Amino acid sequence: MPPVKLGSEWVPGTRLVVLRRGYRHHGIYAGQGRVIHYAGPVRYPRGCIEEVPVEDFVRKRLIHIAEAPSQARGVDIVQRARSRLGECHYDLLNNNCEHFCNWCLLGESRSFQIESLTAPIRLIARVATALMSGLSRHAGTVMSSCS
Repeated sequence: MPPVKLGSEWVPGTRLVVLRRGYRHHGIYAGQGRVIHYAGPVRYPRGCIEEVPVEDFVRKRLIHIAEAPSQARGVDIVQRARSRLGECHYDLLNNNCEHFCNWCLLGESRSFQIESLTAPIRLIARVATALMSGLSRHAGTVMSSCS
């Protein structure tokens, strides 16, 4: 049996996720053994969306292959990904590889990794805001009753 080339049976538009040290790196399979992804500042000072061979994206690491889209949907996903090739505005918190892939797949730029990491901080901020708001209302009530 001849060896199968990595990615040869994948559907274009499929999300690929590679486990890296401390995070998951996301890309869109573009077909013909190529992946479109947001390369971070390790590779480019400002990050950059690029299309690379699947072997360069995977780099001998474990890979998760998401559910494949229909062929027509996959074409749309790859077109969306290619429309941003060359963009160099990487931002870990607001515009990273997962934001990019979710935008390509769902039309919504978001990162569940970042959201889960920042959830405790957002909760503390909401509680602090609510406490300050309650104190402010209470102080206003106390001040008006003293007048």
